[in-house]
Amino acid sequence: MELLWEISGWAGAVAILSAYLAVSMGWLKAGKGFQTANLLGSCAFIVNGAFHEAWPSVVTNVAWFLISAVALLRMRSQQEPSVAVEPQPMQFPGVPETGQMAIIEAPQARCA
Repeated sequence: MELLWEISGWAGAVAILSAYLAVSMGWLKAGKGFQTANLLGSCAFIVNGAFHEAWPSVVTNVAWFLISAVALLRMRSQQEPSVAVEPQPMQFPGVPETGQMAIIEAPQARCA
């Protein structure tokens, strides 16, 4: 069982460091993939830190987890389709509300 906790810690390290490397090198955008890797990596570090009773590491990774979770939730809410709002008709001054425009021509000057 101890081996499982050690593997968890190393897997967390690989996940977080790989995501950081990929974003830093421009191979990956700081989006869902990056935040998911951070979320899973922090979970693995929490398990490993708790096993080793490394409480500062556990607290740091709980914060890391919460930051990633909130970021993922915000990304999810931004992608939900917004309700289409029907545009309101615009009323211009001097135009009747019927939608029809009256065209009035200026009187022509007559030469005598």
